[in-house]
Amino acid sequence: MKLHLRNGFGAELPSWRLLVGTAGLALTASLALALSQPAILDVDGQRVVSDVSPVTTGGVAYLPLRAVSEAAGAETTFDAHTNELTVRRGTDVLTLKIGDRHATLDGRPVTLKNAPFTVRGRAMVRGSDVALALASAVKYDAVRGRIDVRTPGAVVAGVPDDGQ
Repeated sequence: MKLHLRNGFGAELPSWRLLVGTAGLALTASLALALSQPAILDVDGQRVVSDVSPVTTGGVAYLPLRAVSEAAGAETTFDAHTNELTVRRGTDVLTLKIGDRHATLDGRPVTLKNAPFTVRGRAMVRGSDVALALASAVKYDAVRGRIDVRTPGAVVAGVPDDGQ
């Protein structure tokens, strides 16, 4: 005969196996989160730290647009009424909207690979779309957890960019 313990409200308490299993699962998940590191983001050889880290999934990196574009010397503005973002770098202007794959680059329509989205109030844009906006190269190394953004003509570690 099994003895079932009851709490003060007449409900049965969970079995010890369920309690131990749940605690083990919670410990494993906590350790995985504690030991995981967000991808390192460098723009022209300089580490970029943002209040929202890049989002990486399935070999694709989504970058905080303002942090990356300003580190690359661009100006970013956001119109909260229209959800429209504008990135200006030199004479190039990219205009896009949160949740919309349709954008314009220097007045010409372009289709982004993914629609921009927000994380904690920051616009996140796919790396290849950031490259389009900044006329730059974005490389994501999932194994090393690194994202490198290189803009043409930028000086990296005291040496002019060779475009590679």
